[in-house]
Amino acid sequence: MNEVSKPLHQGMEPPHSRSGSIEHPTSLPLSNISAPATPTSPSQNGDSHLVKSQASKIETIKNWSISTYKCTKQLMFEKLGKTSRTVDAELERQIELLRDTQRKYSNILRLSRALASHFYHVVQTQHALGEAFSDLAQKSPELQEEFLYNSETQRNLTKNGETLLSALNFFVSSVNTLCNKTIEDTLLTIRQYESARIEYDAYRTDVEMLLQAPRSEATSARLEEAQMSFDQHKETFEKLRSDLTVKLKFLDENRIKVMHKQLLLFHNAISAYFSGNQQALEATLKQFNIKCLECLLNTYVRFWTKLVVLRFRR
Repeated sequence: MNEVSKPLHQGMEPPHSRSGSIEHPTSLPLSNISAPATPTSPSQNGDSHLVKSQASKIETIKNWSISTYKCTKQLMFEKLGKTSRTVDAELERQIELLRDTQRKYSNILRLSRALASHFYHVVQTQHALGEAFSDLAQKSPELQEEFLYNSETQRNLTKNGETLLSALNFFVSSVNTLCNKTIEDTLLTIRQYESARIEYDAYRTDVEMLLQAPRSEATSARLEEAQMSFDQHKETFEKLRSDLTVKLKFLDENRIKVMHKQLLLFHNAISAYFSGNQQALEATLKQFNIKCLECLLNTYVRFWTKLVVLRFRR
């Protein structure tokens, strides 16, 4: 045991030897190095942004749910006669008149489309009949003159029919734009106005009920909150009512202007066609800047012919 412990004690001696010389350490001393840090968690700014975003979504859903409940309750009470509703008699009359006008114009549009469709088939039949007469004129010398007369008549009818069809299609397109775009845009504003009216009345009813409730600190706080919501919805409602009044005025002026032009076109084109006045029919199309279907078809054919020739040359 003494022999084993002696070298161990010698190994524990300081670097200064007995002879006085300095011995350098043969290994580096271990420094107090801390363990690497764990991955950092999301920053506080990111956390706060996420929390705010979630809170905002929850608040939006909450407000939407409350508003939907109040509006549904308001509608039910109005139908049951348990609450009052805000009524603008003149504006309501104009709205009902506009809806009735759209229904009647939609009926005109439906009938005009049917007329244009049926007349298109008539023109196609006249064209085919003219070709058949022309073909028989070449194969029947004994009736060649009679077949040629009828062929020429059908061709003239086809040409005039295509001109009238252009006028009918222009009429249909204009009435369709008026019914399904111009009037529909105003009806969208009407729906927004009606929704705003229901919200306005719902929050107005809340304020009236809280004003009649016994006074307390909780009631006062609820009344203040309800009054703020009511003021916001009142501002929205009044703005939409003002916008709708202006839109209805401009729509009525535009409707009269458009229909005056289209009804004049329809009358002149129909009268000229069935009276056989080809010059008056063509003058009607020029008056309203309408291009005949035959002219459009010829332009289309020339364009594609030119395009094919250019590609063939390349």
